[in-house]
Amino acid sequence: MKVSQALLQRRSCRAFLETPVETDKIVQILEHARWAPSGVNMQPWQVTVLTGQAKQRLSDALLNAFTSEKPSVMDYQYYPLQWQEPYKGRQRALGKQMFELLNISRDDKSARLTQWGRNYLGFDAPCLLIFSIDASLEKGAYLDYGMFLQSVMLMAEELGLASCPQASLAEHPDLLREFLGCPENEHFICGIALGYKDKEALVNQLQPPREDVQHFCRFLDD
Repeated sequence: MKVSQALLQRRSCRAFLETPVETDKIVQILEHARWAPSGVNMQPWQVTVLTGQAKQRLSDALLNAFTSEKPSVMDYQYYPLQWQEPYKGRQRALGKQMFELLNISRDDKSARLTQWGRNYLGFDAPCLLIFSIDASLEKGAYLDYGMFLQSVMLMAEELGLASCPQASLAEHPDLLREFLGCPENEHFICGIALGYKDKEALVNQLQPPREDVQHFCRFLDD
């Protein structure tokens, strides 16, 4: 598979088959992704892979924290405190597109909450990858981490696996630290749900648009 194919084929998968992910494929993904660039070769990434009962217990704990409305404060601010355009419009358009695809009305708050709760289950993916970082590192390391995460997802595509990057899996960092036995100076960035795509699921037809190049790029020549 060419890099261009993987880039265009990758989508955030929100419904997975029960088929387990082979351990050797997970290792292969990480073996390649570790070559992502990082400033002065810091390699700030730390990864925890959960499958089987461990994955299920963590998913149950995260879902319970969500349904019980347990207060959550991420280790860093992911979304803006005050949405502005064009970002607010894009966020709303994505939600509208997804709920219309699932035939969930705007007024059906129960169904919307149920669908949102699936985030904490990793959309029933058989494998979760949880990504963490040393709290002493600065914003530059987060840029490095983004390149690593994209590398993980592109390698998954090459191996016939689907993925979904999820900030929601890092919404309860204290829960994660206790569950995973991590120290206080280990901060959580996000998770990735990993598995085989359920091609029959309506939600996997979701294909959010992207801005044309001329809308985000300027060329200077003199």
